[in-house]
Formats: sequence, C-alpha cells, structure tokens
Amino acid sequence: MQAKIKISDLRRVIKTLSDVRLVGLIMFGVVAVLVAWSSLKTLQVNYELQKKEAVLRQKNTNQKLSNENLKLKNTYLETDEYLELTARRQFNKAAPGEKLYLIPEEVALSKTAELPLDQPETKEELDKSKPKYQQNFEAWLDFLLQRN
Repeated sequence: MQAKIKISDLRRVIKTLSDVRLVGLIMFGVVAVLVAWSSLKTLQVNYELQKKEAVLRQKNTNQKLSNENLKLKNTYLETDEYLELTARRQFNKAAPGEKLYLIPEEVALSKTAELPLDQPETKEELDKSKPKYQQNFEAWLDFLLQRN
C-alpha cells in the first residue's frame, strides 16, 4: 500500500515538473537571473571606470595648478625686485645711498636669547585639557576597542 502511494506521489511530481508552464517559468527565472548578473557586472565595471576617471581628473587639476604656480614663479624671477634682492643677498650689494654693515655670524648669534624648548605634553595633560564628554567618549572607545 505504501509503495502504491509512493509511486502515485512520484508520478504526480513528475507530471507537475513536466508541465510546459512550469518549465517556461523556470527558464524565465534563469534568464532573469542571468540578465541581472550581467547588469551588476556592467555596473561594477562602470563604477571602477568612474573612480579611475575621477582620480585622473584630480591629477590633471593638480598638474594645472602646479603649472600655473611655476608660471607665476617664473614671472617673479624675471622682475627687477627679485634681481635686486638676489644681488643684496648673494653679492652683499646695496642700493645707491645705503650703507652696508657686515656682521660676522658668530657675533650675531652670541647676542641672541635662547628660546625654551617646549616639552611634549603627556597624555594625561592632554586628557585634562579636553571637555568631560570627549574624555568619556574616548574612554568608551578605548574600552570597546581593547586599547590601553
């Protein structure tokens, strides 16, 4: 009896699977999945190309700005003011009517005051200068990320 039930159930399943409508629906689903997969691949390729294009545009803009800066520097280097400053600095020249005093470097440095070196602040001093809410937030981050 159970064998008859199993066989009839099997025949019903085979008949259902061999139905043209079901086969057509499965084929439609497979085609839809393939089209979606292809579209996703195309979108991913387009996204990667757009990223590369944005990087190249940024590099191009940076290069244009660099070129403009060099042009401005070149025009400055061609001015009389630059020539005058360079002559004063390199050749110890002065304009007519000016007196030039040359002081040895050792003498000039001996008359300067020593500046105190700033000691780097410790972490505790930095933490005390922060607001309480920021200290609390950073303490939670340290706890959650298992930092010291």
